[in-house]
Amino acid sequence: MGVDATNYAHVTEAACSWAREASSRSICFATVNNVMEAYDSAEFRRVMNGADLVTPDGMPLVWSLRLLGHPDATRVYGPDLTLFLLKRAERERLSVGFYGGSPEVLARLVRVVERDYPQTRIVYAYSPPFRPLSPEEDERVVQEINASRTSILFIGLNTPKQDFWMAAHRGRVRSVMLGVGAAFDFIAGSKRQAPRWMMRCGLEWAFRFFTEPRRLARRYLKHNPRFVALFLLQLLRSSVRGCVQNGRS
Repeated sequence: MGVDATNYAHVTEAACSWAREASSRSICFATVNNVMEAYDSAEFRRVMNGADLVTPDGMPLVWSLRLLGHPDATRVYGPDLTLFLLKRAERERLSVGFYGGSPEVLARLVRVVERDYPQTRIVYAYSPPFRPLSPEEDERVVQEINASRTSILFIGLNTPKQDFWMAAHRGRVRSVMLGVGAAFDFIAGSKRQAPRWMMRCGLEWAFRFFTEPRRLARRYLKHNPRFVALFLLQLLRSSVRGCVQNGRS
């Protein structure tokens, strides 16, 4: 699975440029969980590799990129990028929309954005039911988003659901779609974020594990050890290839 060595400025500029063109694009935010889900599923791997940008959302992926030869790689965290884009959209008068979250969370999110970014043009907000939409319902959603002329559409579904949703709607929804996941809950104040020092140390997973152990235990206990082992193998192979190439030169 490919992960882009990017930064907030680059992703913000790319998203706004595509938004001004009314281009249908998708931006995914990758964590260890995404990488391992893609490793286990060829279908999900195609979804992630088909995105226009895949940012390193967690520090383990940033450190991995740096070890693989991208020293300038930085974290691009979905909730923080959401705030950057809301501020930029307010300044450039780009319209924004929100898809996902519970009705209560979505309502609080809209109120917070209206309070903190009063000039932002919120033209669409929808909390879908917790079930697959029928083809007719899905087509109606597409028509409503396009009719609203949403430039930047924030998707607040869980991974991998939001990534599959964006892949299925790329080319149909004329917006820049960003799968920002828990950003809706964090900005709305419905969930606590890990302290910044834990984020910088790559320990955000531990904070989330202890706050939601039943939901996240299987994910972290299954994926984290395998990621470390498989990445070390990838790093070893990369080093061997580099040594062989240097020897030939």
